[in-house]
Amino acid sequence: MSDGPVFALPIGVDFPRELVSGLIARMGHEPPEAMARLRLYLNSGRMQRRVREEFDRHGARFLPRLGLISDLARLPRPGVPSAVPALRRRLELARLVAGLVAKLPQFEPGAGVFRLADSLADLLAEMQDEGVPPAALESLDIQDSHAVHWQASLNFIRIVAGYFTDEAEPDAVGRLRRIVEGLAEDWAIAPMNDRIVIAGSTGSRGTTAAFMRAVAALPNGMIVLPGFDFDMPDFAWEALDAGRMPIEDHPQYRYRTLLRKLGTAPDRVGRWTDTAPPAPARNGLMSLALRPAPVTDQWMTEGRVLRGLPGTCADLTLIEAPDERREALSLALILREAAENGRKAALITPSRMLTRRVSAALDRWGILPDDSAGAPLQLSAPGRLLRHVAKLRGQRLMIEPLLILLKQPLTATGCGMRGDHLRFSRELELHLRRNGPAFPDRAALSDPKWTKGEELRRLWSDWVADLLERFPLAATAPLPDCIAAHLDLVARLVSGPGGSIGVSGLWQQEAGVACRQIMDDLSAEADHGGQYGPADYADLLDTLFGAVQVRQAQAVHPDILILGTLEARVQTADLVLLAGLNEGSWPEAPAPDPWLSRRMRLDAGLLLPERQIGLSAHDFQQAAGAAQVVLSRSQRAEGAETVPSRWLNRLVNLLGGLKEGDGPQALADMRARGKAWVDMAIALEQPRNRVPPEGRPSPRPPAQARPRELPVTTIRTLIRDPYAVYARRILRLRPLDPLRPEPDPRLRGEVLHEIVETFLRDRPSTETLPEAEARLLAIARRILDARIQWPSAQAIWYARIRRIAARFVADEAARLSAGIPVVIEQQGKVALTASAFTLSAKPDRIDILPDGSAHLYDYKSGKPPTDAEVLHFDKQLLLEAAMIGKGAFDRIGPRRVGAMTYIRLGGEGETRDLPMDQADIDVTWAKFERLIARYLDPRTGYTARRALQSVRDRSDYDHLSRFGEWEMSDLPDTPGGEVTE
Repeated sequence: MSDGPVFALPIGVDFPRELVSGLIARMGHEPPEAMARLRLYLNSGRMQRRVREEFDRHGARFLPRLGLISDLARLPRPGVPSAVPALRRRLELARLVAGLVAKLPQFEPGAGVFRLADSLADLLAEMQDEGVPPAALESLDIQDSHAVHWQASLNFIRIVAGYFTDEAEPDAVGRLRRIVEGLAEDWAIAPMNDRIVIAGSTGSRGTTAAFMRAVAALPNGMIVLPGFDFDMPDFAWEALDAGRMPIEDHPQYRYRTLLRKLGTAPDRVGRWTDTAPPAPARNGLMSLALRPAPVTDQWMTEGRVLRGLPGTCADLTLIEAPDERREALSLALILREAAENGRKAALITPSRMLTRRVSAALDRWGILPDDSAGAPLQLSAPGRLLRHVAKLRGQRLMIEPLLILLKQPLTATGCGMRGDHLRFSRELELHLRRNGPAFPDRAALSDPKWTKGEELRRLWSDWVADLLERFPLAATAPLPDCIAAHLDLVARLVSGPGGSIGVSGLWQQEAGVACRQIMDDLSAEADHGGQYGPADYADLLDTLFGAVQVRQAQAVHPDILILGTLEARVQTADLVLLAGLNEGSWPEAPAPDPWLSRRMRLDAGLLLPERQIGLSAHDFQQAAGAAQVVLSRSQRAEGAETVPSRWLNRLVNLLGGLKEGDGPQALADMRARGKAWVDMAIALEQPRNRVPPEGRPSPRPPAQARPRELPVTTIRTLIRDPYAVYARRILRLRPLDPLRPEPDPRLRGEVLHEIVETFLRDRPSTETLPEAEARLLAIARRILDARIQWPSAQAIWYARIRRIAARFVADEAARLSAGIPVVIEQQGKVALTASAFTLSAKPDRIDILPDGSAHLYDYKSGKPPTDAEVLHFDKQLLLEAAMIGKGAFDRIGPRRVGAMTYIRLGGEGETRDLPMDQADIDVTWAKFERLIARYLDPRTGYTARRALQSVRDRSDYDHLSRFGEWEMSDLPDTPGGEVTE
């Protein structure tokens, strides 16, 4: 073993276990109390816990003084004030950013003020961590095509300059930097004799590297690096920074810069223990595959000496799943097998969506993995409720967001009537879907049709109405007021009618406690926040909740682990699954930097975006050195082709080219092992008994179940889509009205009909055209205000009515001079003589002409049907004309129809007469009687989508008829023959 200050452990070994074993072996010749004087600094809390466990495994003994490098920020030091809370610093920056944005109207932040301030705070922390003062940015030479943009960003960065002065209160990162610099100065004067060991860190951050440099200079200081590539030759190390731009995305690059700062070289790094890695040959192969781009030509020379690659890769499996779902299921099957065999397996991936899919797949077998990251707090029940209420502040609630709040798992849990609350919520949903309004209010909730005289329902409705009235608050307010109003609204929501927040589940369990902590911290620092509008406040909460993960106390499987890439350094397993190996997933794409370009960062001494990729590469290389490894990726994601991870791509290309060592065979074997799992996943989802596909449905209910009365507006549907009539009139299935009502064409038609009907009914005996136009517009304004709750739709529809108003009233004057309106929106019925069937209708308008004949009008908000469509499908006017001739309307009796006209209430307000006479009406009625006779015959089926105008047309019952499982060319099974009328 080397006696130098820098040691390392090879790739793939259990770092905490070997760290403790090596420490005990090195101090075995010293008295026991010497271990108690040793100071061991680790890089994370998880590493600290594992080290304690390993010491316990070695039996009773003195423990070293364990600590984290970040703990140094809490050490007292004269002249260094205490660190301010991180949240306070971010709120202060947000206030400064908001002021600067207001002064720069040409600047578009593109995100919430707090998110922009959060990004600026990260830049401030990085500058402090790397020891880069603001003066270094001021001296940058900006001479590219985006100089104006980068100059504007520097104006923003100047905001942080004040935090670098000696008088400024430091944050945790800045205080840690001052403490480390102070310790280095102290040790340079009076070196510490106690042993100090720094272990587990790669030295990727400037402050950490500075502390490691100070420790390495001590007489008894030692550094232990994890996952060091002892297989890399010197020329490969030299190539990492030989070019103009350093190769920061290489897994070992951080060690190259760290060792230079420590005044040593890679070949002088000693082995901490003699323990061999689980797969040394594979480590060499991976090291060669991950060589930096300038020296990948060494594949041609070093690769030729590699032999027996199928054996080297025998414990390596490559899964290339067709999509993300099958990738997750394949991984779940591997984890299930490991659980059955009692093997410890770990899934490592940065993709939280993939881990959620794998956990869901494992749930079918009752396996709950030990997820080190936990669940996102923002997706917990308390997190969702708090965030959702914040997003809705300042809005009038529509039906959908109101029901989301009412059906939230925590709503009304503090009043003892959760069951009644859920029942009322379900019934209110149906009531609002059918009756509206789109924006529920106290009047709608007090409607006797809803309350039904029930006292409990009335009390519950008053509680909901009180909540609704507290939401529309759009004014900007101080942050303390925003928090108070937000928490008051949430408390009323979870308490329920007459309840208490204390007995609700809002602040309970791990997620509730974490949410309460965030809100308490925010309340404590709110005075530093300035003014917040509803959108900025919601953005603030999204950012705070999105940064927290919570672990719930559940009985997890001890051998099935889900780890993030950082946790992979701490944990070890017999089987390691490296999943989500696609570009953009692993490695993740660097986040865009709104402040500095890549060249500006390099010149200023800040970290390049590739740094994070290099750290991910190191995590990948470390995890790929396990005893048995599965590499997986999906070939498609979100409907698009994916690109393999650069590390996987290098490995595949290297193996494919090493023909002397049977590399192609090794790659084929890896893929074959992976394909077996993918095939198993596909087979798992295949049904055991396939249901043979059926053709176009054409149900034939018995004669007594068939409708004996239909409105004339349904005849068009009976001709074009009989299945819709079957579903609605026989099965009595009605599509639910949407949760989020919109001003759709149907509502527009209803409103326009109401406007015209009111205009006709209330007309005075004498009226000039300007007076008629003014009265029409006044009626339109009044009805639109009452019926349409969308301001934009009100304005657009009113503008369309105003555009045709002059033409409409002029045409209406001509119509009134030619005839007298007698029937307006009145019901009429006619019974068929040949069968027990009744046809009903409610014509828009029937005028009586001077010769005693009737003039039938139909208002259309859209384009009227063509003559051909009227003859074959849209027979409403012709059938109404036939009903007039048969005396269906009592006020006018049997009459001959002299004319039929469409009046368009849109477009240019044009009218169109139907060029059809009594013969056409008689023929249409005869065909109608035959049509009804056929559909009263139990042998005739109600065929789905029989004659829709276009294949793109949609029916409300397509899902019921399983449209998509059959083709439009499929013929229905109709023993009675297809209806041709």
